[in-house]
Amino acid sequence: MRESSQNQVAVNLADRLIVARVRGCPTEAVLQECQAEVLSLVRESGVRKVLYDALDMDPPPVSVPWVQRALDEQLIDVKLRRAIVVPNSKLAFLARLAFGEGDYRVFYEDKAAAIDWLSEESE
Repeated sequence: MRESSQNQVAVNLADRLIVARVRGCPTEAVLQECQAEVLSLVRESGVRKVLYDALDMDPPPVSVPWVQRALDEQLIDVKLRRAIVVPNSKLAFLARLAFGEGDYRVFYEDKAAAIDWLSEESE
């Protein structure tokens, strides 16, 4: 498991999923670090399904999701299927802003459903 940004970000490979956990209020630097760790594991493992655990995340300013969207626009040659687990509607809204039109789905406090969805064939 890789943890950093004062333990705000933890990214690890669990079975055939990459699990990225973000705690507290994310900043641009936290999102960049999370994306870099996820992409590093994608390259090392070949796994392209990512579970973002945002259950312990605080809602960031609205400008922060646009940082994630900009990071995603740089993923020209990497196709990811992502599930984002959130605790409330505010974070769900921000997640939808952050991930735009990609292959993702937002789940309310239901990691099991998110894992099931990620396990479905989609490629």
